[in-house]
Amino acid sequence: MTTTKLVLAIIIALLLIGVSGLLWLRNSAGGFSARQNPSPLESFLARRARALAVPRQVRELRNPVPYSDQVLEEGRAHWADHCAFCHANDGSGDTEVGRNLYPKAPDMRTSSTQSLPDGELYYVITNGVRLTGMPAWGTPADSDPDSWKLVYFIRHLPKMTRQEADEMQKMNPKTPMERMEEQREEEFLNGAPTTGSDDSQHTRNAGHRKEQEK
Repeated sequence: MTTTKLVLAIIIALLLIGVSGLLWLRNSAGGFSARQNPSPLESFLARRARALAVPRQVRELRNPVPYSDQVLEEGRAHWADHCAFCHANDGSGDTEVGRNLYPKAPDMRTSSTQSLPDGELYYVITNGVRLTGMPAWGTPADSDPDSWKLVYFIRHLPKMTRQEADEMQKMNPKTPMERMEEQREEEFLNGAPTTGSDDSQHTRNAGHRKEQEK
């Protein structure tokens, strides 16, 4: 059997299994709820399908970006700004979004991710994964330096310290309300006088209590 026929046979078999699985899911009590965990069979098929989708020449690529502390720092900052929302700063996937995806965001510190070759990690970052919450990042160019820096950071995740994760919180995207709250907290810690409607209300309440004490 030629390689082309073998690949075609595998794809057809996966499609048949996938259709059977979808029919079973539709008739099961859980339906298509994203709250459930994928079955072991579903996880295995998804991993195999992803592996087959990555071109061999890409999977075998080595990271072309020379490693340095600066490169790792840039990868860490990029992760905090773009990836931590789903994957968490430490790569655990323990975020509100990550826990509620289907499939859930993986713990990227484990062997299921760390055992992937550099080229496959790069391909997933730049092209995303269909039928999951993983979008395509980077540029469609042959080599995107920022994505390769993320590969270095992913390799670093199992060794990351609590201090590093805490420092990354300052780099996570903030809503206007969160930024305002941080500014107020910083002003308070620096001894600056507080202002605003909340403080005015606090002053009025304090005056009212003193009046009652009289």
